[in-house]
Amino acid sequence: MKIQQRKKYVTAFYMAGFLIGILYANIVAKNYVTSTGIFSEYFLSQYISIEVVAEEYMLYILQVRLLPLAGLFLVGQTKFRKIAVVFWFIWVGFSSGMLLVAAIMQLGVKGVLLCLIGLTPQFVFYIMAYVVLLWYFYTYPVSSWNRGKTIFVTLTMALGIISEVYVNPILMKMFINAM
Repeated sequence: MKIQQRKKYVTAFYMAGFLIGILYANIVAKNYVTSTGIFSEYFLSQYISIEVVAEEYMLYILQVRLLPLAGLFLVGQTKFRKIAVVFWFIWVGFSSGMLLVAAIMQLGVKGVLLCLIGLTPQFVFYIMAYVVLLWYFYTYPVSSWNRGKTIFVTLTMALGIISEVYVNPILMKMFINAM
């Protein structure tokens, strides 16, 4: 029963952030969202012609993916761990709402598909890593951190980073060419 209740809270925090992101993008930042950006035809045509240097991209992705994970992990070691989980879900929901509104305003249904392709396949690995970490923080002190969780989070993040660097650019270029 407690697990179901906790899942409902987590979903509610995400959905609240998602709704706020949608409202913010439509009301406050509408002009900014509709101006040129990552969903503009110019940017997409440039993306197709650019050659991704895996080593440089890897360094960038390591920084962008591991710094937030490390920050969340450090905050999770304090008494603010549950608050960090709540804020993380609200932020992810807000970001998702903003991104989807921008994609729909610029490209319609193709924008939603572009977002989904942009998250493939690394998204699956990142979700698994964050679920383990966030669930531990949310259920602490009932659950404990152990070597298995450390190995799982490390491996899934590594697989996510590798797939984001080597697989995702190929999928993105294929989809953009097909648009």
